[in-house]
Amino acid sequence: MRLLNLGILAHVDAGKTSLTERLLHTAGVIDELGSVDDGSTRTDTLALERQRGITIRSAVVSFPLDGVTVNLIDTPGHPDFIAEVERVLGVLDGAVLVVSAVEGVQAQTRVLMRTLRRLRIPTLILVNKIDRRGARDEALLAQLARRLAVPLVPMGRAAALGTRAARFVPGLGPAALDTLADRDDALLAAYLDGGVPDSRLRAALADQTRRALVHPVYFGSAVTGAGVPELIAGVERLLPAADGDPNGPFSGTVFKVERSPAGEKVAYARIFSGTLRVRERIPFGGGGGEGGAAGVRAGDGVGDRGDGQAGRRPADGRVTGGPAQGRVTGLAVFDRGGELPQDTARAGRIVKLWGLGGIRIGDALGQPGQPGQPGQPGQPGQPGQAHGHHFAPPTLETVVVPGPGTDRRSLHVALTQLAEQDPLIDVRHDEVRQETSVSLYGEVQKEVVQATLADEYGLHVTFRETTTICVERISGTGAAVEFNKKDGNPFLATVGLRVEPAPVGAGVGFRLEVELGSMPYAFFKAVEDTVRETLGQGLHGWRIPDCKVTMTHSGYSPRQSHAHQGFDKSMSSTGHDFRGLTPLVLAEALRRAGTRVYEPMHRFRLEAPADTLGALLPVLTRLGAVPQRTGTQGPLAVLEGAVPAAQVHELEQRLPGLTRGEGELESAFDHHAPVSRGAVPGRARTDHNPLNRREYLLKVAGRVSG
Repeated sequence: MRLLNLGILAHVDAGKTSLTERLLHTAGVIDELGSVDDGSTRTDTLALERQRGITIRSAVVSFPLDGVTVNLIDTPGHPDFIAEVERVLGVLDGAVLVVSAVEGVQAQTRVLMRTLRRLRIPTLILVNKIDRRGARDEALLAQLARRLAVPLVPMGRAAALGTRAARFVPGLGPAALDTLADRDDALLAAYLDGGVPDSRLRAALADQTRRALVHPVYFGSAVTGAGVPELIAGVERLLPAADGDPNGPFSGTVFKVERSPAGEKVAYARIFSGTLRVRERIPFGGGGGEGGAAGVRAGDGVGDRGDGQAGRRPADGRVTGGPAQGRVTGLAVFDRGGELPQDTARAGRIVKLWGLGGIRIGDALGQPGQPGQPGQPGQPGQPGQAHGHHFAPPTLETVVVPGPGTDRRSLHVALTQLAEQDPLIDVRHDEVRQETSVSLYGEVQKEVVQATLADEYGLHVTFRETTTICVERISGTGAAVEFNKKDGNPFLATVGLRVEPAPVGAGVGFRLEVELGSMPYAFFKAVEDTVRETLGQGLHGWRIPDCKVTMTHSGYSPRQSHAHQGFDKSMSSTGHDFRGLTPLVLAEALRRAGTRVYEPMHRFRLEAPADTLGALLPVLTRLGAVPQRTGTQGPLAVLEGAVPAAQVHELEQRLPGLTRGEGELESAFDHHAPVSRGAVPGRARTDHNPLNRREYLLKVAGRVSG
């Protein structure tokens, strides 16, 4: 039987979870429909999800159709949990984008559709809630075409709109032929020659939908079931089945990690190629996952194999290595609403895995470089095979404040486990001030973290004021070197480093200008790992995400022993020497290169009555917003531009009063720009501060030499 991995995506309250319940009920997997309001749905399993009536974590459930088994993934709709959606996109064969017939296209709808189009994921659109008062059909179709700017093919029309008797009347109209013929010259020629048979039209529809060229639109109601049978038929006929060679080299991607009641890590993964077997030993890691936003974990540096073996030095001077390995102790696939233990799983499957203790979200399974793994480009007709960052990282952070009686160590452990499920919350611990901060997308996410800590861990916390996360970028080139036992260097190590700017998105590149054999590999590894860690805090305390670092000098004191006394580390270099010296050298190189602080900027689109622009524009100017395009749509003015992320919340609060409640704002992170207004923001350091040499040496080396 064919497999289809299907995602359900939507803006908040569009009815995604209700649609999932209706699909499971229609397929005969459940006997009774669950209710979001009653907290009885199949996919919202967290207590907090049931209490709040929102989806927080993605969930997988399977159901059979005629000739195809669907693994359906329900995703969060609230923008604060967009990272959860991001992880799902890399494993999908197709998607259903749900839009409310009442609320219409929301900012989140546009963000999701842009991403689905960029990844070429075949997508059907369901206009839900046609039974609700205020539901629209033709007007909403026009809004979809205008706001989403994608080719749409209406699959029918709604009747008895806005009543409990609302239903979907299927049928392809003239608009379908016009849309499809625009992308198929043979179809256009057939039409001009005397007409297109219905079978030819539907074949063209299936072909263009599977290639993500057009998007069929259905009308329905998840509550009453109207239009759902037609949507199911569209899922069967129009979306592509999972692809992959079960006899090929094994490869897959991890998109979710949770812990069992016993505390064991459980990974959810999509298998793209090959066959996986229980008790098989597989390589994993190296997928990048969320590392760019969540910081570098121990062992993520280039050159770390995870199995104790040294890397090699290729011609370009980089130190390289391979992934970690683990043995799969348990395996389950999804079947008819439940989980089914299996000994093997083939390409196309979504599986749950036990036994991979060091696994992280975003990790690749199998041999690096296989199709379908992170970093491999997707091809037309092969949707979802490229896994990477499709949405922006969080731009806000807050300090978690333990409540009375809350143990700080227990809090740190709990937050670390939450970061396994959502690495983009980026737990950041300050040993000096004994403070822990987390990254966020918004205030709702903060409330969810607070409730989760209380409900699942018995830890009560509050938060400080939310602040904006900036980054630093290197302005020029800088170099520094410290020699073993010279010029006040108390460490038995020689380290020279040169730092240079790198393009946005390039990441941190570490290269050698010295021979790899000039000292033990472990010392090179210590330098590189420390460089990556130290770049988490630049001259102003912000992370430096993109730069080139070259090791220009190296040296060490060989192992020495006293007769009958063994190894003398006071005369021999250790990894501690290189880990202690590297931050000092890197800090001096950064100081000579210079850095500049960049703040996150949101692109915005604002619709408001044209006669309110006089009040609106001065406020936008005061908030640092820069309108880049203006236009009109009837009585409305449309402004598009950029605004500092730190000012978005105030703009959202002031907009109703400035526009008589008629203004609509959508915004999303777009880029970082140099801070040009006010004082340059700094961030409190969480390390021993290598920018202050005297204090650093007192804390790290216990003395100041020279």
